[in-house]
Amino acid sequence: MRVTMNITTLSILAPLLLLLLGLGVTVVIDPYIQRQNRRIMLVIVALCLSLIAQNLWENELFVSRSDWELKNILSAYGYSVRPVILILFLYIIEPERKKRLAWTAAGVNAALYFSSPVTKLCFEIRETDFIALRGPLWLSCTLVSGVLMLELLTRTLIRFWETRRLEQLIPVSVALMIAASVAMDMSLIAEPQAVSFLTIAIIVGSVFYYIWLHLQFVRAHEKDLMAAQRIRIMVSQIQPHFLYNTLATIRALCGRDPKKAEEVTEKLGRYLRQNMDSLESEALIPFEKELEHTRIYTEIEMVRFENIRVEYEIEDRDFSLPPLTVQPMVENAIRHGVRIRKEGLVRVSTRSTEDFHEITIRDNGMGFDASGLDGAKGSHIGIRNVRERLHTLCGGSLTISSTRGEGTTVTIRIPRKEETA
Repeated sequence: MRVTMNITTLSILAPLLLLLLGLGVTVVIDPYIQRQNRRIMLVIVALCLSLIAQNLWENELFVSRSDWELKNILSAYGYSVRPVILILFLYIIEPERKKRLAWTAAGVNAALYFSSPVTKLCFEIRETDFIALRGPLWLSCTLVSGVLMLELLTRTLIRFWETRRLEQLIPVSVALMIAASVAMDMSLIAEPQAVSFLTIAIIVGSVFYYIWLHLQFVRAHEKDLMAAQRIRIMVSQIQPHFLYNTLATIRALCGRDPKKAEEVTEKLGRYLRQNMDSLESEALIPFEKELEHTRIYTEIEMVRFENIRVEYEIEDRDFSLPPLTVQPMVENAIRHGVRIRKEGLVRVSTRSTEDFHEITIRDNGMGFDASGLDGAKGSHIGIRNVRERLHTLCGGSLTISSTRGEGTTVTIRIPRKEETA
């Protein structure tokens, strides 16, 4: 049966060609896509273009003996290249995993189809009317592709289960779309299409995979930003003057109270170590760990400044939060609030409500104008960093109220687990 080129065929062909050409150009000029993924995507684009040419040529130009021989070659090529594209999709999902078995299966499949004009194992093109007759191994391509799609589906579902990120469902949708296209092609085998549904599904799937790659880049970029932010926070927390003053305190204690000097030295070491640990952490930590870090810091400061006192009213402990959340707020209260008071007081309290775990840091310091805090720089950049990490990592919030001459209250709210899961 011969399919003639008509408006319907052109209406399908033109968008597919433009889509592929646009994808190819975008991949070439995209500065963010990795080199290996760029090569894979360009190979996929080239193979998809060759599939369109194969589909059209196979169904348009069969009027002589030479065309009959060409149809055998084109049919074998079409059935051989589709599993290869699926393997390339697997490389995008898991580039580090070896794929020897997949390539072996694709090679055996290609050998069977390219030998079929002689062996008739997979198909036979009838010379009189160019009808494809099935051989005993006709389903070789379907079986190999089915196994590859099953692996593709399994790998992507595992990634989704591990990350619980919705973008991992994009490769799943591509596998399901390809499976549906195979079923549609088989239902229309007596009426060949100028471009098969499978070819269309593979082309659209290639675009989906490119989108998926970009979403992976966005995720990686977010992680880099978070890492850079953690570095900024750590640097802001380990101020040179704090180290210098603490070391000066230790030196002074060495003469009059060596045991106390030893205690402060040990606490300073734990404080610095916990700051370094927070640099490596990308997840929430138990509140107890943050509370311990806060206690170590305040104990050092109370040795340096005998006029300040830090009290704790801890009613709620069973929750997690971003590292370096409470301690920076207590540090701000001491450095910018209570140190100049004759009797400075900072009170840290926690309580549980129906929707939140609430942490409050109150001080009787000098207070300040909190109205322009969001755009502030310098000493207040740490507050902005804590607020951003609370929102990003657990959906939490940080609010500040302050009255000049009376003190400041910082309220941190962490949504309960069901909101942050």
